[in-house]
Amino acid sequence: MSRLDGGSVEDAFPRADVWGSRLRGLLPLRPRGVLTRPADLLTARHLANQLRADRAGFRDLHRLQRTVSDLLVFELEDEKRPLVVKHPRSSRAAASLARGCEAVRDLTFDDRLDEWRRLLPPMEVCRLGGRLPLVAEGRLPGVEGDELLRRSPHLTRQVTASALGAVCELHRATGRLECVTSHIGHWVDPQLAILAEEIPWCRRGRGAAATEALRERLRSGLTGHNLTVAWTHGDFHPGNILLNGEHGTLTGVIDWANARRDGPCAIDAYTFVLTLRHQRGGRELGQIVADVVRRGSLLPEDRRLLAEADVPPTDEGPEEDVLPLLTWLWHVAGNAEKSARYGRSHHWVAGNVVPVLKEVARR
Repeated sequence: MSRLDGGSVEDAFPRADVWGSRLRGLLPLRPRGVLTRPADLLTARHLANQLRADRAGFRDLHRLQRTVSDLLVFELEDEKRPLVVKHPRSSRAAASLARGCEAVRDLTFDDRLDEWRRLLPPMEVCRLGGRLPLVAEGRLPGVEGDELLRRSPHLTRQVTASALGAVCELHRATGRLECVTSHIGHWVDPQLAILAEEIPWCRRGRGAAATEALRERLRSGLTGHNLTVAWTHGDFHPGNILLNGEHGTLTGVIDWANARRDGPCAIDAYTFVLTLRHQRGGRELGQIVADVVRRGSLLPEDRRLLAEADVPPTDEGPEEDVLPLLTWLWHVAGNAEKSARYGRSHHWVAGNVVPVLKEVARR
């Protein structure tokens, strides 16, 4: 297995890159909307008028923002049902919205889910062709999980229990226990291909060798093991759930672009627990997962949280670093696929990609 030595983070960003690419890589990952706000307001009003027969005013537009995934998002509040409106600003963003719409529609008509479907965003409009493509969803009640945890950290335990309990219900309703050997190819290879395509460091030299080391680690670690295969959200972190602001109980699950009906559903619980640690401690997710690989085990607190979810005990499932690695791979590949901002951001690659691949290559 190839070894990746402990070079500097600059190794991830070759000097051969053109100046324009290097300068873009130094820009903040999240867009600054101050200069674009007037134009964004006009676009939002045009979108709202498509939905309200030219009767929407600026006063009806709320929480307008550009996201890192190339979306213009706002809430439309008037005398009718409040809507969350999403406008893709790139072909990648449009493809992401299309995947999310398809997943929500499939789940909405899945009779196995019964009451669970109340947690899905009601899909009002999914119109992704034409000059002003948009998706409009009925607004679910509640506060986004990351916002609630920032202002009410004492609710962390309740939020975690409610979120993991709900996603486990989804997995139990739609899942089956099976040997996952035949699934490894489509759980691992497409995600690694995205990293190689979007992140230059991952397709040459040490980065390419480390990426291949990860492929072999996941293949050897998953082969022959039984896991639950089920509907998998694919990006189940606190920012993609809605909760009651007083009690921390789950009221909605949003952003289904990475969902799969035959996914490795354990990664949903791992995503939540690991991103919760990222939010509470301020360290990048890649650094947290790299520590798991280095130790060969999760922290005891994280293991206890996962014990409450539908995740196999360590003496029954793969080695303890395998599912965190698969979780990390789906997370970073999902982000890189949604927006080119991720792959060209030096800060994001250095904090979230390089540390994990270096640790895998050292093993």
